[in-house]
Amino acid sequence: MPEAGPSGPIRLSVLNDYEVVVHGVAAMLAPFADEVHVVELDCDMPLSQPVDIALYDAFAAPSDAPRKLDTIVSDDKVGHTVLYTWAAGPEVIAAARDRGLSGVLSKSMSAQELVSALRRICAGETLLTPHAATDVEPRAAGWPGQEQGLTPRQSEVIALVTEGLSNQEIAKQCYLSINSVKSYIRAAYRTMGVSSRSQAVLWGIDHGFHRDQLRLIARDGDGARTSFVVDDGQTSG
Repeated sequence: MPEAGPSGPIRLSVLNDYEVVVHGVAAMLAPFADEVHVVELDCDMPLSQPVDIALYDAFAAPSDAPRKLDTIVSDDKVGHTVLYTWAAGPEVIAAARDRGLSGVLSKSMSAQELVSALRRICAGETLLTPHAATDVEPRAAGWPGQEQGLTPRQSEVIALVTEGLSNQEIAKQCYLSINSVKSYIRAAYRTMGVSSRSQAVLWGIDHGFHRDQLRLIARDGDGARTSFVVDDGQTSG
């Protein structure tokens, strides 16, 4: 397990199944490259190098997310595993503690607050404090459908609609009330210009609501660049 380096930047990996989400987190942290070096972005891929912290973004987390977290926690290349979410009630905190996570951090944090929390975790603190679920839109760095006008929560709900989940399943997975899910769906449908679930699924497929599989590795080790090299050798900016 790699040792934390308090005298230098934290080596961080960001994990989520959507490329736009991991890129968004990396962009949010870019101004703090002297404190946090995002060395790898992974979408449904295992880590390829040692990191101080693996930050798992819970956006539209799949049903096998607990298994993925267990895999990350048990990976000798990972110093600390942290869940990055906007739903961290007692149930989530208890599960995180049982799985050996080092922290559950809220997406309502500013970038500076996130960096400070990552620093504390890297120094050995465990940050597992519940915060109440809310229907207020969380702060987010990037999400599918953003350019088309969907909010982060609407996007997450539509991502799960596109995968075929029922409203009840979405409510359970996102820690929302069923009425909140219905409200997000109605608002999203108006933005998308659709009127049925089948139309929404087709819209989602056409607008990038599919899980990706790729690894993006930082080009250099000084945290100065924001370009990444895709695992197959192609370049993505």
